[in-house]
Amino acid sequence: MERVHLVDHPAAAERLAGLRDAATPPALFRRLLEELGAFLAYEAARELATVEERLETPVGPATVRRIAPGVVVAPILRAGLGLLPGFLSVAGGAVVAHLGFFRDPESLAAVPYYANLPDELAGRPVFVLDPMLATGHSATAALGVLAARGARAVRVVSAIAAPEGIAAVLAVFPQASIVTAAVDAGLNERGYIVPGLGDAGDRMFGSASSVPSGYRSASPPGGAAERNA
Repeated sequence: MERVHLVDHPAAAERLAGLRDAATPPALFRRLLEELGAFLAYEAARELATVEERLETPVGPATVRRIAPGVVVAPILRAGLGLLPGFLSVAGGAVVAHLGFFRDPESLAAVPYYANLPDELAGRPVFVLDPMLATGHSATAALGVLAARGARAVRVVSAIAAPEGIAAVLAVFPQASIVTAAVDAGLNERGYIVPGLGDAGDRMFGSASSVPSGYRSASPPGGAAERNA
């Protein structure tokens, strides 16, 4: 797809293999996700504008290029934090915004609970970090929040994407682009990416659920919870 960039590199594939492995413990899972985040960021940031600067090397003056200021990176809490260190290793001057959504365990809708981002995003390159682009509900909700602040040039960065999530994002935001290390077969009946890697947030932190304690779904009871949106 024209709007989807697949990062096909042996080093990225090695880290993705470790993330998929059910036997990988949380500490190693976090490290692998951070490292994969750097590979994804390298590709996602390829078209960033640069500015020239004159400086002194140990042996004389030189003209160098640096990433132009204004970059915004917005991890979707919780799991998006896993890609953040790798991204900042590529674009350390980026402003970090935070967007909190969790998936309603019955309806699978993205429920917002936190947003901290610049007031004005017009003309600024924005990167949304969402390791598992499954249904696309969280990503489209995040893009909606960003668009309301003027964001236009937005890239969604994920470790694994499902065709359903890609289609959902591009249907609502056709100007967006997606950078991912894999496009898997699809979703199961609970909204998990198959074969995927399970719930990225739970595997990062060793927890069992990202649904806030005390939250009551508006849907009838009986559905299955799934947090990767």
